[in-house]
Amino acid sequence: MIFPTLDTPCVLVDLDVAEANIRKYQAYCDSNALKLRPHIKTHKLPSLAKYQVAQGAVGITCQKVSEAEAMVAEGGIEDVLITYNILGGTKTARLRALSEKVRLSVVADNEVVAEGLSRTFADAEAPLTVLVECNTGADRCGVPSPAAAAGLAGLIDRLPGLRFGGLMTFPPVGRMDEAETWLNEAKALIESEGLEVQVVSSGGSPDMWRAHGNGPVTEHRIGTYVYNDRSLVAHGACGWHDCALTVLATVVSVPSPHHAIVDAGSKVLTTDLFGQVGHGHVLGRDDLAIDQLSEEHGRIVADGPINLNVGERLRIVPNHACVVANMLDRVEGVRGADLTGPMPVAARGQVW
Repeated sequence: MIFPTLDTPCVLVDLDVAEANIRKYQAYCDSNALKLRPHIKTHKLPSLAKYQVAQGAVGITCQKVSEAEAMVAEGGIEDVLITYNILGGTKTARLRALSEKVRLSVVADNEVVAEGLSRTFADAEAPLTVLVECNTGADRCGVPSPAAAAGLAGLIDRLPGLRFGGLMTFPPVGRMDEAETWLNEAKALIESEGLEVQVVSSGGSPDMWRAHGNGPVTEHRIGTYVYNDRSLVAHGACGWHDCALTVLATVVSVPSPHHAIVDAGSKVLTTDLFGQVGHGHVLGRDDLAIDQLSEEHGRIVADGPINLNVGERLRIVPNHACVVANMLDRVEGVRGADLTGPMPVAARGQVW
């Protein structure tokens, strides 16, 4: 039986694999003169964040103020970029307190956000560095055009308490060339106004091995690479042996010769599909598919005999590791076949 002392469902993190993933991508960035700023939303563990920095990362990326607070609380993290529009006096007050502990930068894609930041930092000892978030095709947040990027950069430069720091984007998968053209134009417009574009920050794990060819980009933000998952295997970015995070589940029912039920449902495996069919990959059993999830049940099916028994344990690579890591209060550290102990997920649920 796989790790018989652990109750299921649980999340396993093979630290040997995770650390190897971190070292491998840091070496790639170093060899291509690209700064690495990993996104901790994937693991939410201060210990792994500190390992990433120790291997050469220039700092970390967080998505929310509370997430950054959790990462900084244990010490050892000195540089944080928060890549989210931060609105409201309560949040910006916490942001200012955080800025007194670490080197901090944030993003904005509109004047309302920028002006709110300015009101909080106008009398601060040091200005807050603000990057302009750019929509280079993913159609999420971001100013809509290079001209708009230049306009917002100028406003940030004029607002008290703020310092324009550069550009930030999350490009659509497989369309880095479009993003490069967009960013080059924005950079040229901003520099023609006499402003320096010190940082051009891009990101994404699916295109991580092509990050060095992205024109003006100075740093790459990447999250899922630390664990990898089924979606990245599908993109060809890694193999199953590179997947550090797995869900350990127990077969609780075999109602027919062609399907079985495990005790991991949507509350552990998530319903994220990322364009795939099914809800994860059962390691060592390519003939199986997880075709259906309810909250506490996962249904496994096969074209032939299911060949599973009640009580049998399976390791499942989820479609999306980032969401799974946020599902439970702790993950179980392992190194190969050895348990290293539980690791509390410090930033779990920190979404404000």
